Amino acid sequence: GYHYSDSIIYGFSHTHLSGTGVPDYCDVLFMPFSENKLIDLDKSRTGNYTSLFSHSEETAEPGYYSVTLKRYGIKAELTTSTRAGFHKYTFPTDKNSNVFIDLKHRDEVIESHISIVNRNEVSGFRRSNSWAQDQRVYFYAVFSEEFKTADIYSDDIRLPEKTYAEGKNIKTILGFNETEKPVLVKVGISAISEANAKMNLDAEINNWDFDRVKINASELWNKYLNKIQVKTEDVTKKRIFYTALYHTAICPNTFNDVEGSYLGRDLKVHKSNHNYYTVFSLWDTYRALHPLLNIIERERSLDFIKTFILQYEQGGRLPVWELWANETDCMIGYHSVPVITDAFNSGINDFDRRKALDAMVNSANLNIYGLDSYKKFGYIPSDKEHESVSKTLEYAYDDWCIS
Repeated sequence: GYHYSDSIIYGFSHTHLSGTGVPDYCDVLFMPFSENKLIDLDKSRTGNYTSLFSHSEETAEPGYYSVTLKRYGIKAELTTSTRAGFHKYTFPTDKNSNVFIDLKHRDEVIESHISIVNRNEVSGFRRSNSWAQDQRVYFYAVFSEEFKTADIYSDDIRLPEKTYAEGKNIKTILGFNETEKPVLVKVGISAISEANAKMNLDAEINNWDFDRVKINASELWNKYLNKIQVKTEDVTKKRIFYTALYHTAICPNTFNDVEGSYLGRDLKVHKSNHNYYTVFSLWDTYRALHPLLNIIERERSLDFIKTFILQYEQGGRLPVWELWANETDCMIGYHSVPVITDAFNSGINDFDRRKALDAMVNSANLNIYGLDSYKKFGYIPSDKEHESVSKTLEYAYDDWCIS
């Protein structure tokens, strides 16, 4: 992911986490390059296509990012819809224009594949093991220009004339030769299928108007940030406040496709009539973020709780730290409970309240992470479980919320 101290860009991926203590995501990496010869994939996985960048040639705002890749002289611009990314690459006019797609980038690949659909469309799949131990990402990419060459690599060996390959180290290089026009690429993603990724893309970005998509993204963010209006002459204080408010909307993320399909906690496909979400960092967010959202994002908060209940039905318990249909069991407590309680006390109650209470009690009655000792003694002895004091306090608070 991105950090302000970075000086190198590996490329532009389509899933991201922000501020977590454990890394994950960064799936389906795209990188434009303009060298006249194809890069030597045999040298190394990450040391061949990266580029230096400078903050003086970088712009970031809600819904838009741009940077100049110093190594290639390429200006890369990015914007987004809910389920699709939109890239714009402006290449030097005197060099070949290429785009590199790396499915091996970052975490352990369980399986992956890529398919050259035609001369301007590519699709694929990446299943990986990291913090989320079974993460499944499908993508469908459409380019504004036809590529003249399309080379697939398996284990860094080029497969001549191949239009499909599968394995644990799959990459492709798409060549556009010299072009005076920017190369645009739209990429839909899904946890369900490549067809659903294409469906998401077609539904959300059905044109090649990059600036219009950028404006749409900006307007959505502006609507959110205007939920709280601060009046002050101190621009620095306003910048700090609205940056913090921006951070409150980075996650949870929409996880269902446009027609309602989502990957459940049982790793099976289900369909919902409301937005289904993922990335529930609940130990981090139950104290302050969710109480705020219960004031300014009441409809989304209701969908969070409906998502909790579906995860209980399909996964056997409420989420603790859920990530892309996987329970990571990171941090302590069962803090879906206070989120539900605070929402209910705030008048957000249009959900199956009996099912929610059953799910909350179920979390308290499990025999994991010291709960057996907690139920037996009323506290967790330090010789029975690590983090015994913290867990006792967290469980006591959650149980108070149930009561």
